[in-house]
Amino acid sequence: MRIKIEDFIEENRKAFDTDAPSSKLWEKIEQELDKKNKKKTVNIQLWIGVAASLVVLLSFTFFYLFPAKRNRLNVADVNPAYGDTQVKFASLIEQKRDSLEIYAPSNPKLYQKFSRDLQKLNIDYEGLRKELPSSPNQQLVVKAMMRNLETQLQLVSQQLSIITEVSQYKKENRI
Repeated sequence: MRIKIEDFIEENRKAFDTDAPSSKLWEKIEQELDKKNKKKTVNIQLWIGVAASLVVLLSFTFFYLFPAKRNRLNVADVNPAYGDTQVKFASLIEQKRDSLEIYAPSNPKLYQKFSRDLQKLNIDYEGLRKELPSSPNQQLVVKAMMRNLETQLQLVSQQLSIITEVSQYKKENRI
């Protein structure tokens, strides 16, 4: 039976082949394929751009933000008791600095000298703070930081008393 069907198809092949698709159909198919390929390349380019942006963002975050956080070790991380003391000293120093600034216009030279002395101590403190994360003996560095803050507080207190005495003396001698 199979041979009969094959023979029949062979004998009538010309009758079957009369209905060929038009050339316009093939052109339409090619145009549709071209449109699909163009859409895929645009999507691929878009995704490549998004991926590249994410890589840049993640590398920026990883290389610049995380190492900076590792280097920022606080006094309270090493010793919580000293952390409270640091906050108290810092607030007292700021209060006294503000009080000194009130007298700055009346005694500018004296205020400049005081500011330089305090700035030297502050630079030393910042050096200790930067040294803290990499120090093998962090407790010792924290104690040095506390001594520095205590010295700053004493210095500002002395400066405040000196500048108030000088201002008082100037007021008394003007009258």
